[in-house]
Amino acid sequence: VQLQASGGGLVQAGGSLRLSCAPSGRTFSPYYMGWFRQAPGKEREFVAAITWIGSNTYYADSVKGRFTTSRDNAKITVNLQMNSLSPEDTAVYYCAAKFTPLRNSYLGNPTIYDYWGQGTLVTVSS
Repeated sequence: VQLQASGGGLVQAGGSLRLSCAPSGRTFSPYYMGWFRQAPGKEREFVAAITWIGSNTYYADSVKGRFTTSRDNAKITVNLQMNSLSPEDTAVYYCAAKFTPLRNSYLGNPTIYDYWGQGTLVTVSS
């Protein structure tokens, strides 16, 4: 499985970006898709996750109400709509896939994911 994240770029504070994550390489039917980000000098942190079946969503407190993750069934992609961006959101954003079920409380742990995309850089200027 390969995951291709796209949609990053430079945006002013208060602006919006939409990231997409597209899989390839095998019949793709994970249990979960996750979004993480990593700012320079910081650890990778959980942003959001979505169940492949049912599209149940989970968010980090820092992005609740601003970010929305969704699944595009037609394109077999997962999206992350990011609104009201601030400089604190500047990071490389990664998508990841988990192919076995687990407790939802573990979704924020990056080590449980099976596959990762290469990351896409989001820069928010003040």
